[in-house]
Amino acid sequence: MKHIEIMDTTLRDGEQTSGVSFSASEKLTIAQLLLQEVKVNRLEVASAKVSEGELLAVKNITDWATKNGFLDKIEVLTFVDGMSSINWMIESGAKVMNLLTKGSLNHLIHQLNKTPEEHFSDIAEVINNAVNNNISVNVYLEDWSNGMKNSIEYVYNFLDFLDTQPIKRILFPDTLGVLTPYETFHFLEPIIRKYPNTHFDFHAHNDYDLSTANVLEAIRAGVHGLHLTVNGMGERTGNASLSSVIAAINDFMPNFNTSVVEKSLYRISKIVESFSGLRIPANKPIIGENVFTQTAGIHADGDKKNNLYVSFLSPERFGRKTSYALGKTSGKANIERNLQELGITLSDDDLKKVTKKIIELGDRKEAVTQEDLPYIISDVLDTSAVVENVKIVNYVLTHSKNLRPSSTLELKIGDVVYQESAQGDGQYDAFMNALKMIYEKKGKNLPLLTDYSVRIPPGGKTDALCETIITWNVNGKEFKTRGLDSDQTVSAIEATRKMLNKI
Repeated sequence: MKHIEIMDTTLRDGEQTSGVSFSASEKLTIAQLLLQEVKVNRLEVASAKVSEGELLAVKNITDWATKNGFLDKIEVLTFVDGMSSINWMIESGAKVMNLLTKGSLNHLIHQLNKTPEEHFSDIAEVINNAVNNNISVNVYLEDWSNGMKNSIEYVYNFLDFLDTQPIKRILFPDTLGVLTPYETFHFLEPIIRKYPNTHFDFHAHNDYDLSTANVLEAIRAGVHGLHLTVNGMGERTGNASLSSVIAAINDFMPNFNTSVVEKSLYRISKIVESFSGLRIPANKPIIGENVFTQTAGIHADGDKKNNLYVSFLSPERFGRKTSYALGKTSGKANIERNLQELGITLSDDDLKKVTKKIIELGDRKEAVTQEDLPYIISDVLDTSAVVENVKIVNYVLTHSKNLRPSSTLELKIGDVVYQESAQGDGQYDAFMNALKMIYEKKGKNLPLLTDYSVRIPPGGKTDALCETIITWNVNGKEFKTRGLDSDQTVSAIEATRKMLNKI
């Protein structure tokens, strides 16, 4: 088994995603999780000289890393600028620099206006100064992929020069994401063969959606390390995704392994999603909301009979589980699966009636969740499948200029009516604070609200129905409830009422 080193660059290249900026505390939290739980080998945490905030973030990370034995795993992107980047490194406490150099003649001529000999001389000076200051050096060949396409002689001359330098690794970025899998292999394999004692990393971008395929070919060509980001974050279309690449290596590359813990991938993805504000697409492999959801009824039927639609890519590997969507294509098998999880059994005739109703709702593009099933059963079968133990009798919400929003809530639990008033940062927050006060009097805690999603149809109509979907966590288990109303706060309160009855 050949070990492939994983360098995560979410905090550097991933932060170059448009509109994303992590705070110093968020960077430290992500760094700690990536090294301690996900167990990547190295972290690229910043670019030198960007801002005072970036310097503070790196100081926080290097302080923690020094105390916990991770300092040699913390890396910073630096530049060919004499002592400027090195002085920044010294102040930050970081000990590994990833020196950005020009990997294509086109970049060298038009961006630096220098000859190869002049560039190599400048690089040698920076490397010498870094080593003299006890800083390890890795070297990026920026635009290396285009260099191989258009100026291959320059690239090999550059590699001959680097072979004489005291560096640890050479880093090959497909800066503009222009490589095909075929090119990735045929560019890398002869280089790795020519320089057998050099450690090479591959850094893939995803402009043609080929980054994972290119990474697998890079491994096949013999690279020793990979640069990946959580959720595939990065400039333009992003970088090769940590979760997708790790799953592909584990399933398709039997002679290679990594140190990454698969079960931790979903957790780090959700944390980075929260900190970045960048939503994970529902169909993104491994980590998307829908990737382990069977929608077609025939799939649920096949799984029931002999796991006919189960692959090696099982959700349990990533701390997740298979779910069966409810809609016009779901069929009886999907509905039965969901009813079983709720502990509800229906006769064949009743199941057909409920199935028909769900298909009708699907035709109207109405979303149906597992939590909606008891209400649908009550409606279709005219039964009391839903027992409303908790009723929101009344509430008042206020919002005034220069005053904190407030709420007065009257709630009936069983036969007892409670009333409380509270303030909050918004009307819904005030409502929840009043609700918490009622439950605290009963000696109970409410579930933790972990996600709050609002969907409003496009078109600009002020009376459009607003759908609020809230994710709750009870003892580590998550569930969703949905509310629908023309008022956003009221739709959130409706979703909360469903939660109260569910728990």
